[in-house]
Amino acid sequence: MILDVVHYGHPVLRERGQRVKEFTPELQQFIADMFETMYHAKGIGLAAQQVGRALQLTVLDVRGVADRPSTLEWNGQPADVEAFMPLVLINPKITPQGGPTTGPEGCLSFPEIYADITRPEFVEVRALDAGGAPLHFRCGGLLARAVQHEVDHLNGVLFIDRMTAEAKAELREELDALHTRTRKKLTARK
Repeated sequence: MILDVVHYGHPVLRERGQRVKEFTPELQQFIADMFETMYHAKGIGLAAQQVGRALQLTVLDVRGVADRPSTLEWNGQPADVEAFMPLVLINPKITPQGGPTTGPEGCLSFPEIYADITRPEFVEVRALDAGGAPLHFRCGGLLARAVQHEVDHLNGVLFIDRMTAEAKAELREELDALHTRTRKKLTARK
């Protein structure tokens, strides 16, 4: 089922997600719905907050993005990124590594709004998969950027919080308009 993606201005986007403790059939269905929603929206990552639930859960799939390659090390060995996609990260902990790198980012909760964001080049990830089994890997490129972006969501941090003051000032009108539209929709539902 395709879920509604919430937009900037919805309070759930600023909530820190609760840890996932039970791997129920309901959780498995929610994960499947998140993937369906992400693919429908043509995204490469989606956090639970973006579909209205404050959980430590994100889904990712960077397959098919040729112009922004990803790297992956699994158990300390180079691995084929595509072989590990799609990816579910539950209760993730990340350790940034490497120097800063700047690249373009967008967000399904900020339609048609993009900016260059500086993040660490690599990230070490420890998480649980959809079945509760531990995952441990290191990634770079687009996958590292996507992981960091989605883990930020799980902690109530938005990519606009990572923008330079200049970039945010340039987008101020669009951001304010999106925020106002979202708040009006929420008020109308009450």
